[in-house]
Amino acid sequence: MLCADELLVLELFQKLPRHRVDWVCDRAQELKFKSGEFLIKEGDPPKGFCILLSGQIIVTRLSEGLAMPVGQHRAPAFFGEIPVLTDEPVLVTLQALTDCLLYEIPGSDFLELLHECRDFERTVFRVVQQRLRGLESFIRSREKMGALGNLAAGLAHELNNPAAALVRALKDLPPAVIELERMNLIYGQRNVEKDHTQKWLEVREMGYDTIINNPVNGLELSDREDQMLDWLEAYGVENAWKLAQPLAAGGIEVETLNQLLERWRNDPTELRDMGLRWLALSFDVMSAIASGLRGAERISDLIQSMKSYSYMDQGAQQTIDIHAGIEDTLRLLAYKLKPSIEIQRSYDPTLPKILAYGSELNQVWTSLIDNAIDALNESTQFVSSSSELPDSMPASSQTANPKPQTVSPPTITICTARKHNAILVEIMDNGPGVPEEIQSRIFDPFFTTKPVGNGSGLGLDLVRRIIENRHQGAITLDSKPGMTCFMICLPLGASPSASSDASSK
Repeated sequence: MLCADELLVLELFQKLPRHRVDWVCDRAQELKFKSGEFLIKEGDPPKGFCILLSGQIIVTRLSEGLAMPVGQHRAPAFFGEIPVLTDEPVLVTLQALTDCLLYEIPGSDFLELLHECRDFERTVFRVVQQRLRGLESFIRSREKMGALGNLAAGLAHELNNPAAALVRALKDLPPAVIELERMNLIYGQRNVEKDHTQKWLEVREMGYDTIINNPVNGLELSDREDQMLDWLEAYGVENAWKLAQPLAAGGIEVETLNQLLERWRNDPTELRDMGLRWLALSFDVMSAIASGLRGAERISDLIQSMKSYSYMDQGAQQTIDIHAGIEDTLRLLAYKLKPSIEIQRSYDPTLPKILAYGSELNQVWTSLIDNAIDALNESTQFVSSSSELPDSMPASSQTANPKPQTVSPPTITICTARKHNAILVEIMDNGPGVPEEIQSRIFDPFFTTKPVGNGSGLGLDLVRRIIENRHQGAITLDSKPGMTCFMICLPLGASPSASSDASSK
């Protein structure tokens, strides 16, 4: 049984009158845990208020599937007050690092003590404040690192294809250029008249223009390749298939080749078909350069988007274009947007620029669009699984002429407009919606609808703080099955708050 002297080691219980200390001792239940045992796990329902008299406990929280340490309890200590006060699932996991002895009193008894003794209550809430601040600081740091990691992964994913195209283009260019130089040297030794040479050069320039400015569409290109391959094989070109594609891509007509090669048909040297190989290789080189340039431009655009997104090399506040920030965010989240997800835009082109914390507003767009993507992915999985009819379903339950069901494609709609002296931004999705019973709590700290370890519950709380505290704006939610809309209102006249911390209340 717990004795009063053991309890009074803790400063908290020194605030209570002696009869209340004895009352706690009578109601306390002894609990023992071996090293490695779990006292309680994150997401479990609240239990009682616990007093640790011996041993050491580690406090962890799931982050990306990993148990991350956030603190420890060393005897003598108390814990469990937060779940009792909030009547919410436990925010952390507690595991014994050593053999532990503790006592637990029911939550109702703890609340009775809290309401009765002002000094006891003040001490408890001071500890609660410290613990929540520590937990919030840890989660925000993890969220920032997680968001940075996601953006880095997305950027790497988006950079991979253009970078690979650029590498392939550069790798293939040196041997091609060397071979073209060899062909030019051999051709030059024959002292061919300038008029004939000029015809070849003109055809090459026309092919360059086609490749760069007027590329042939896929269906037409396929037909041209077949036609070109037939002609090359009839002409007797070795490995004709290697030349067919680049010549077709250059828009070369068979009649043009007939005219150019008229004088070379009976030439016994490699000049008989060298002009064909020269043209094809020239077009290959130009196609590689064009592909490399597109890759380099894509890389440049992505880097510019990241610089713009983070407002690199700029002050804390900037005069920003709302639309530019949203578009930068969409580009950086492109790796998460499945081909099935449509983005619909309805932008007001007359919106003025505003003075704001640009990188923080981009955090808002990122959080809201990312949540919409998650909601649509969940909705897509549900529709896919529910559309399959179980083999065991009785025939009587199937209608003879079932009505066709139309499912709207997953869509994110982003609208902007001017409303009085403010800018209104609406981010909507046609996912399953937010249940009505939790809509009033969606912006509360630590509240999340995601499974344990998949959501911290601070994303929308941070969004609210950035909009309301930093920009004196407002954010509201309107949701029902098939439609969720976050509405952000940013005043045009007010300057952003000078507060140095977006999370400050």
